[in-house]
Parts: sequence; structure tokens; C-alpha cells
Amino acid sequence: MGSIWVTLLFISSIMVVDGGVGIPRTIDGPFKPVTVPLDKSFRGHAVDIPDTDPLVQRTVQGFQPEQISLSLSTSHDSVWVSWITGEFQIGENIEPLDPEKVASIVKYGRFGRSINRQAVGYSLVYSQLYPFEGLQNYTSGIIHHVRLTGLRANTLYQYQCGDPSLSAMSDIHYFRTMPVSGPKSYPSRIAVVGDLGLTYNTTSTVDHMAINHPDLILLVGDASYANMYLTNGTSSDCYSCSFSNTPIHETYQPRWDYWGRYMETLISSVPIMVVEGNHEIEAQAENKTFVAYSSRFAFPSEESGSSSTFYYSFNAGGIHFIMLGAYISYNKSGDQYKWLERDLASVDREVTPWLVATWHPPWYSTYKSHYREAECMRVEMEDLLYTYGVDIVFNGHVHAYERSNRVYNYTLDPCGPVYITVGDGGNREKMAITHADEPGNCPEPSTTPDDFMGGFCAFNFTSGPAAGKFCWDQQPDYSAFRESSFGHGILEVKNETHALWSWHRNQDMYDIAGDAIYIVRQPDKCPPVKTEDRAKKI
Repeated sequence: MGSIWVTLLFISSIMVVDGGVGIPRTIDGPFKPVTVPLDKSFRGHAVDIPDTDPLVQRTVQGFQPEQISLSLSTSHDSVWVSWITGEFQIGENIEPLDPEKVASIVKYGRFGRSINRQAVGYSLVYSQLYPFEGLQNYTSGIIHHVRLTGLRANTLYQYQCGDPSLSAMSDIHYFRTMPVSGPKSYPSRIAVVGDLGLTYNTTSTVDHMAINHPDLILLVGDASYANMYLTNGTSSDCYSCSFSNTPIHETYQPRWDYWGRYMETLISSVPIMVVEGNHEIEAQAENKTFVAYSSRFAFPSEESGSSSTFYYSFNAGGIHFIMLGAYISYNKSGDQYKWLERDLASVDREVTPWLVATWHPPWYSTYKSHYREAECMRVEMEDLLYTYGVDIVFNGHVHAYERSNRVYNYTLDPCGPVYITVGDGGNREKMAITHADEPGNCPEPSTTPDDFMGGFCAFNFTSGPAAGKFCWDQQPDYSAFRESSFGHGILEVKNETHALWSWHRNQDMYDIAGDAIYIVRQPDKCPPVKTEDRAKKI
């Protein structure tokens, strides 16, 4: 009966949203700014799942695979499978496992047929080390990454991963490949979530997301929030407030393992594409950063011509996704910017009409939290994204929801992207509820630069309604809709010009969207760079 009820809810959700009744279109805008009042009855402060909860405990033995996940390569014919074998260690005296002792093998085949194909990958172990007496060091289990190739588009596959020589293979799991790239070929649903964490609000977000049956998940930064803990497992809602005297910003790496165990049920069958957030920095000895992030996930960096796990691109049907790094050089003279130029120039909008970009801290957010923090990145990169006609931008970082009107350089522009902030996944930090345009909430400009990247580019506005000021005096006209609540979003691209975006709040039933809009491309009015002009842009 339970499964039937879930199915009915799912069908109801399709009927309500896809009916299109009352759902606006971007071409009907720009829209008058809307702020939904804060629902004070809804808990805006999440509680972490403890390590005693069965959801995060280890359930395998020996070198059997756990924390199994999928990610995409650059096109439909290739998928990455990742997992971990062996137990992590934490303490003063740790001895890393030997990756050579356990093979990285995936056996796979089309659903309904024999599992007769095999792929071999590579493995690694990473450590989180601290040069201070009394801090607990960490070393991971063996992390495996295997790339499957030669896959058929839009086809259901079954697979097992592990090491058959050790009788350590996983159960059979399933995944469906992306549709072939083309103007009439799209995944049905893409879930977009940010700043997820591992709280009981996270479980609500993931449950809602799973009911929406996504074909792909975009995680726009900040996954486990392991850096909200000291190495002894002591946690705080505000690390810098509680642990201001620590010699280094510690992390409790087992939270990554807990996160991987909890998420396995979903991401062992639905590919997840991740971009780094500030909570992935995780500084350690010898100034190493982002080691857990770069080690635990597989990225199509090499396949997309990138030399970094911080930025890469891939296709999902007729959508070209660009994942950008906000915590690595984004200057015009840097490797990332040059890669971005090459990648954008290689996009054929006749094949992938939709161009979607993602990075962690938003350029267009009106909340006081992290206000204009990524301004230097915007100054460097916005012109390039606008020139090539990026349609949608997804960000996280700010723990609330906000959708913009089409905007370019803080000015309403029918050819600018729609910027959507979804940093509302449910992590343990407080929800963002105050807005920079409200009386007394405009932050001191000197407090706004990003701590990690540095630089200051957020000067007073020189034109428009906020001329001569650092903040607007009312909700900016580029901000179409904002609300403080936990949730996730679903992107459904219908054809080469129309995509339905819906945002779902955790406190609502599954058939209700807190915000919905048809994002409409106008290639005739806003033509992207033509093929013959691409060589000039490189």
C-alpha cells in the first residue's frame, strides 16, 4: 500500500506542475520582486544525525564496497562508478591501507541481460593530517573510481563493484544513462540542491528529492560539513564562534563517511555531479586543501579538457553543464578562465541548445549572508558567460532560496541568465533570513570579501536605484522571488526553448511547488555566439 501511495503522490505532482496553470514564463517578465514572509513555525535550525544512527553506521564487512556512487562523464556513453573498501582510521597513530591490495572492478551489462562486461579503474587513499600535538589524524578507506565506456544512450544498466578475487562484490545496482545529445533529447528531471549537510532536515530534503525521481543530481557545493567539528568529534553550529583559538580549522573526516553511507541508497543509482564549496576547503598540514572533495568524487575533468577537479563540463542530453570553481583562480589570465573560453567556444547550440552554469557562491543574492562576496569572480567572468548566452546559473552558499529576473551587470536584461540560489539543503548552520536591503542590515563593505580567495571588488553602485550605495534600499528589481526555507529544486527541460523550474519546500507535501516558472530561451532575440565567431573568442 505504501508504494502505491508514493506512486499516487508522484503522479499528482506531475499533474499539478505540468498542467502549467498559473505558472509564469520568463518572457512575461521581468516580474515585480516578491519576498515570502518567514514561516516562524518551521524549524530553521537543523540537528546533525549522530554517529549512532543506523543511517550512517557501517553495514559491510572486510573489503566489501560501501558508499557507492555514480557520476557522469562528458557524454551519454560513459559513467563513473565510485566506492570505498576498508575502514577509515582516526587517531594519533594511523597506518594507511594499501590500495594495491584491493582491485577496482565493475561488472556490468544491460538490464535483463547477463552482467558480462568488466571495467577496471584505479584506487587511492587520502589522509587529513595536522601538524599540532593532540589533534587526531585521519586516513580513509580505499577509494575506487572506475569509468564505464561504450554505453547506450537512455538505457538501463545493472552493475556490481568490488574485488571478485576477495569475494568482496557489492549487491546489484542499477542506473539509466543520459539521453543522446540533441535539441529534442533531455533528461526528464534534474534535481538541484546545495549546502546539504547531514541533518534530520537533510533527510527530509533527500526524501522529497527522491520522490521527484530525478535522473541526475547537481550538488552545488558544501556536502558533508565535516569542518563543523573538531578532530575529537566535538561540534558547533558556529565553528569560528566556539573554536576561535584552534591553531588550524580542524575537521572530523568520519562525517564524510557517514554522509557517503547515508547518500548511497540514492546516488548508487542516480548520478550526482558535485562542485566544491567553502566547506570543502579543509586545510591541513603542508597547506593542503580540498583533499577529501577531490579524492571521494569522480569528475570528468580530463574528458572535458580540464586540469582540475574544481572545474569541468559535461552534457546531459541537449544541455551543456559548466561547473566552475570559485575557490581557485578565476582571473582572465588563469587556467580556469582560459579553459572556460575553450569550452564555451566548443559548444554547438544546435546540438545542446541549453547552457547551464554552476558554482558555489552566488553573484546575485540579496541576503545579508555572504552579500556580494563573490564580486571579484563576477567581475572577471560575467561578460564571458553573457556573451555565450548562458541560460541558467545555479548557486548555493546562502542558506535560503532566491530566483532572479534575467540580469546582467545588476541591470535587467532579457538576454541575461536566470540566477537561482538553492543553498537550502538543510545543513546544521542557521538559515539565512535577513536581507541586505532591509534597514540596518547592509553589511560593512570591508567584511564582504571571500576569506579564502581575498580581493575586494564590491564597490558602491555607480548607477541605477542604488547609485552611490553599497546596498539597495528595497528588494532589488533583479530579485524576482526569495524565501527562507529548506528544500530543493527540479529542472525539467521540455524542448529547445522551454524549461520548467520548480522549487520544493521540505514542509510542503510532495505535490506542491513553493516556486515555479517556465524559463524560456529566445535564440532569435538573444542569439548565442555563432559557429564562425568561435575561433575569434579563443
